[in-house]
Amino acid sequence: MNKYVIFAFNGNQMCFVHVLLNALDMESKGLEGKIVIEGEAVKLIKVMEESANPLYLKAKEKGLIDAVCKGCSAKMGVLEFNEGTGLPIVGDMSGHPSMESYISKGYHIITL
Repeated sequence: MNKYVIFAFNGNQMCFVHVLLNALDMESKGLEGKIVIEGEAVKLIKVMEESANPLYLKAKEKGLIDAVCKGCSAKMGVLEFNEGTGLPIVGDMSGHPSMESYISKGYHIITL
């Protein structure tokens, strides 16, 4: 099975919707697709939760959101909110999710 992880850094909501669309599309076609939310994108979790964005909620329900950056969430002032969503908060590489940890598990990295 092909395995992909999309690292979403961009804080633009339209760009993030495309991350969600692609991860859901991969999953629907039998590929393993995961999402890591990094950088300014960590601020979008609150926007997606409060607007009940259906793509976000579907990706969350399916477990496609594998990690939310702890360091960036703290820096952007959304750590407490993001922790309350039930999404995994990860900081195994100096406070950030490690790309190497995905590469060592056979994932291809996509950054957006």
